[in-house]
Order: sequence, then C-alpha cells, then structure tokens
Amino acid sequence: MAFSAGAQFDVCNERHMQVVSNFAAVHDKVLKPPLDLKEEPMKFINLSILATSTAAMRLAKTTALAAVLMSLAPMAVAGDPIEKKGTTPYVTHFIFRPLMTIDTAELGKATTLEAVGTTQNMKGEKMLDKMSARCVALNVASGDKKYIDGACVLADSDGDKIFSTFDTRDLDKSQPKLDCGTHIITGGTGKYKGITGSEPFACISMPALAGPGDYFAMDIPHNTSWEIK
Repeated sequence: MAFSAGAQFDVCNERHMQVVSNFAAVHDKVLKPPLDLKEEPMKFINLSILATSTAAMRLAKTTALAAVLMSLAPMAVAGDPIEKKGTTPYVTHFIFRPLMTIDTAELGKATTLEAVGTTQNMKGEKMLDKMSARCVALNVASGDKKYIDGACVLADSDGDKIFSTFDTRDLDKSQPKLDCGTHIITGGTGKYKGITGSEPFACISMPALAGPGDYFAMDIPHNTSWEIK
C-alpha cells in the first residue's frame, strides 16, 4: 500500500502528538505536588500548626519527666538519714605509727603517734560505720604518770567529718568494760554539723606487725552517745 508524502506527515505528526500527550500525563502524575499551596493555603497552615503543637507537647512532656526525675534524685541520695540522737557501739581497727620520741631514761618518755584505721558499727547501723579514722596522740610515761591523749577525725564516703578529742585518764565508771579512756565529740561537718557526744572506749592489743618501724595494731571498741542540734 502506498502513502503520499502528506499522508505520511499527518501520521507521524499524530503519533508525535500522542507521545507528547502521554508524557505530559505521566509527568503530571509524578510531579504534581500532593498539596497545591495556591488552591489549599488553609489546609497547609493547619497541618503546620498541628505539627508544631505536637512537637511542643512532646517537649513539654520530656521537660516535665526530667523535672520529676531531678526532684526524686536528692531523695534517693538522702535515703537512710543519720539519726539526730542515739547510742551505738562501734570498733575502730587502728594501726599506730610512732612519729617522734623523747626518751630521758629514768626521768620519762614521750612519744607522738599517728593512728589510722576504719570503723565498724557492731549493730550494722549506718552511724559510725565504714568511716576512715585518723588520729594524732601523745603517749606520756613519767614516774607513775602514764596516759595517752590526742584528737581524731572520722570521715565518711561523702567527705563529711566528725572531730573528737580523747584522754585515757577520763574514765566512765558506769561502763567498767570500757576502761581505756573517753572520746569527747566536739563537732562535725556536713550531715554531722552540730554533733556532740561522749565515747567511752576500751583498748584491745592485736598481734605484733611484721617488719621494722615499731608499728603496732589495736582494736578500740566504743559505746557512743551523740546528739546533733
């Protein structure tokens, strides 16, 4: 079958137009935005407001939750508080180290000592338990005068401290088993601020330490009565 040049041109032109039409249809489906901002401006604004409100609500909930957790944290740390008044027994496991000695033979002898150790509450209570102890003492022996006096600092895991003095000549006759002397609590820091008290104590010698240096060990049981004002 033969076609004239004009007929062939019309057929080609018609196919070309069909291709262009199909392409435009596909292009329109693919590229047309889901929301026409010119035709539906209010719908776009409402969606924006909704998204902003949702984000704000999430932020508010997160902030409120953080505030609750922060308010509960101090309560958890402050749990099991120290009683303001009471009586409890504890032992300090001490190592004594001689620092300096003045020895005048038959006239007398004086030795300064450093003692370090840890405490153990004999009832398993929090007060005076698992504290580090450090003391400085003067041991005097002259004629019939023999005594040790000095001062101690106890520190807990929070860094709060209790300060006391002691004297082996100060005995509590009402507690005869604690016959080595008495600590007098004079003050404290942190949770122990305003503390005062009395601590009659005993002295229990421990086995000799190995090596040079004249170090020696003692367990010091106390029966402590305290008050925090």
